[in-house]
Amino acid sequence: MSLKRSPLDAEHRAANASMVEFGGWEMPIAYPSGTIAEHLACRRSAVMFDVSHLGTVHLEGPTAFERLQRTLTNDLARIEPGRAQYTHLLDPDDASVADDIIVWWRPDDPSSFDVMPNASNTDRVVAAIGGVDTTARRAVIAVQGPDAKALVASVFPAAGGVARFRVAVADFHGATCTIAGTGYTGEPGLEIAVPVDAAGALWQALSDAGVPAAGLGARDTLRLEAALPLHGHELGPGITSLQAGLGWVVAWDKPEFLGREAALAERSRGIDRRLAGLTTEGRRPARAGCAVSHTATSPPIGEVTSGNFSPVLGHGIALAFLPPDVAEGTTVVVDVRGRPLAARVVSTPFVGR
Repeated sequence: MSLKRSPLDAEHRAANASMVEFGGWEMPIAYPSGTIAEHLACRRSAVMFDVSHLGTVHLEGPTAFERLQRTLTNDLARIEPGRAQYTHLLDPDDASVADDIIVWWRPDDPSSFDVMPNASNTDRVVAAIGGVDTTARRAVIAVQGPDAKALVASVFPAAGGVARFRVAVADFHGATCTIAGTGYTGEPGLEIAVPVDAAGALWQALSDAGVPAAGLGARDTLRLEAALPLHGHELGPGITSLQAGLGWVVAWDKPEFLGREAALAERSRGIDRRLAGLTTEGRRPARAGCAVSHTATSPPIGEVTSGNFSPVLGHGIALAFLPPDVAEGTTVVVDVRGRPLAARVVSTPFVGR
């Protein structure tokens, strides 16, 4: 099957980006400046990511609100039109997280929602909630960093003022865009859904305003420093909201959502593992799939889900599933291709805003 391409594919190739397959799409992993430079630019000022590979499922009409309420874990009644909400779609059998999702409740129509699933899960989400897959109609540009909103405002004033987890609709040179104060880096920022025909113009305008492009490599190291979960690593088959430390995403008092009985049963009996942070000395990081033990000769007690070098901290960081009784400050050993690597259990996020 051929890979899908972003509406901004030509811009990435013109900038000599390194392209990789991700979730069925061909996307930029880094530009010539490199992942570490892109990462630090986001922490210090701002960068822009093409995240058009994320899905958009549009729901509207008198039953849209109830369909989302009956299916997803969070409670839409806690917010209102013009707000965004993080939520989960659970497997009904074991309450594992089939997908983690952002719902954009559009401000221009109280019965209209844009649901943003992960790249490879759009069809699954449509099957669960209905709606129309509108992914191909737009690009999504995420501008992230402490200077992100000011730089966006210099070329798209109506977008620059959108607050955290707020949603707005505004025109960029005649093209109607949806803007949300959301992101995936631990920094303030915006995600702008822009019609395909205007995507290149907005990307170029942001570049001219001094916003450099960053690839999926920096997006991953940034989200890891912020201890944000990646589907397929910290969330996915066999991993529940509670195990991932995301029980706050579940509206336990809601009378109905997919997987509710299984989630309540796990809450009642208690979790047998939890997601924890690890730090290592030096540049050598733990990697996903590495076993974690109390000592180099003892049996494994857990497994690393994500690991990398932290450009801000200057040493390795990782997320791992460990038994709930392994306390912060505990020293453990990670088996990295047969070589023991000492690590310490720490609180997260590794890098705060």
